[in-house]
Amino acid sequence: MKHGIAMAIVSAALAAGCNTVPAPAPAADTPAPVAGACSAQPAQVLVGQKLTSVLAEEARQLSGAKAARVMRPGQAATMEFNSQRVNVTVNRADTVTAIHCG
Repeated sequence: MKHGIAMAIVSAALAAGCNTVPAPAPAADTPAPVAGACSAQPAQVLVGQKLTSVLAEEARQLSGAKAARVMRPGQAATMEFNSQRVNVTVNRADTVTAIHCG
């Protein structure tokens, strides 16, 4: 009788162990995607165009950024890096000269 109970316990433990599937470990070298992260490459088509509020918004949308900042010559700007912001740099004639993230 003891032998039968022991076999039942061992069988149940083995069956329970077969039903659990460990979750795959996340890759250590793959960063988690950041919502609103900027990618300036798609917005490069706007370089050379005249700055308007519509163009600044288009740069934000094309880059996937949450915010857009226009940077004019001689303008003071904070230097902190923001991965969710696209910077639209213009010259004195308000022509877009560069678009980059940060």
